Amino acid sequence: MLRPEAITLKQLRALSAVARFGSITRAAEAIHLTPPAVHTQLRQLSLHMQADILRRGDAGRMELTDEGHLVLDATARIEAELDICLKSVAALRDGHTGLVRLGVVSTGKYFAPALVAHLKNEFPGIKVELIIGNRGQTIAALDNRQIQLAIMGRPPRSPANTAEVVGAHPHIFVVPPDHQLAKAKDVTPQDLLKETIIEREVGSGTRILLTRFMDRIGQGASFDSIAMESNETIKQAVIAGLGIALISQHTVMEELHSGRLVALKMQGLPIDRAWYLLHRSDTELSAAAQKIKMHISGMKGSFLPQL
Repeated sequence: MLRPEAITLKQLRALSAVARFGSITRAAEAIHLTPPAVHTQLRQLSLHMQADILRRGDAGRMELTDEGHLVLDATARIEAELDICLKSVAALRDGHTGLVRLGVVSTGKYFAPALVAHLKNEFPGIKVELIIGNRGQTIAALDNRQIQLAIMGRPPRSPANTAEVVGAHPHIFVVPPDHQLAKAKDVTPQDLLKETIIEREVGSGTRILLTRFMDRIGQGASFDSIAMESNETIKQAVIAGLGIALISQHTVMEELHSGRLVALKMQGLPIDRAWYLLHRSDTELSAAAQKIKMHISGMKGSFLPQL
């Protein structure tokens, strides 16, 4: 009965050494075993294969049988695959390869693809998978360990995390260029409270920031609002004259440059926030994720849009 599970690398390497040197004695010296030990390995291999794999040839030289040649060829393939495996494990261990899932809140989609493209060029062996969602979705992904790293505003209380600032994240109120407040040098809280405010959906960090800002300047006074689920929709709504909006400056750079939107001038604006790079503090990052984290940190916000 064939017993493939009983075949060992030591047996196969003994055969390779004998095939190379033509002598059990010389093979034993090469692989640092005694001749009787090599003889035992070869006898066990032959038994497991149920075939003669060696024969004594002319001048007493050990030669492979046809079956032995088949085993030797298989041994070479096994050794090659093992070498590839060892190198792959080392590359993964040292952070040269691997998969890193980076979660970014939807406001960050204006710079995140370029950041990932940069990381791909810097670390071609590491696959960085970009996952974009709103604040709630990104926190849930971190909580469920679906992502290793996240870029967002204000870090959540849960799950427990380690966060560092990687760049400024200013927020501004924007209006269309023909709006009555567009050229005002000092917009007042009362001016804002008269406007329809277009806000993000529940769970958005920008909406939380807007609510706190309006509560502070209006001392809890109510205001008209319309909720929309994306920055792109909000921008188009403001341009169309449906209302004004508090929005991340990084999402409206093109519109500000082209003059399609205007930033309001008001005390307390822009609201100075920050972008944070964070990961769970109770989970050790892989070597690849650690390498990506250190690189993003070292960029010191240079990947962010500049006004």
